[in-house]
Amino acid sequence: MLVLITYDVNTEDAAGRKRLRQIAKQCVNYGQRVQCSVFECLLDAAQCRSLQAKLCKIMDPGKDSLRFYYLGNHYESKVEHFGVKNSYAPEGPLIL
Repeated sequence: MLVLITYDVNTEDAAGRKRLRQIAKQCVNYGQRVQCSVFECLLDAAQCRSLQAKLCKIMDPGKDSLRFYYLGNHYESKVEHFGVKNSYAPEGPLIL
């Protein structure tokens, strides 16, 4: 299923900046950054629970927020892209 993950981390102090980097690093391990604090991740249920647990462990619930949007397996018709930064195919090959 395609999961859209967004986050807002309070970066007023060094600890917040560290949390921001850690959350982004975890998200990169599971998906593609599509905007500064937005990732599209193609996950199964176990991967989703695992990533949620990791991110919730990193964040400070009194200062930060995370959102998970579940677009499901038939997400192609639910996503439209306009502007710069070409869209990508989450199920397509990833060339490094």
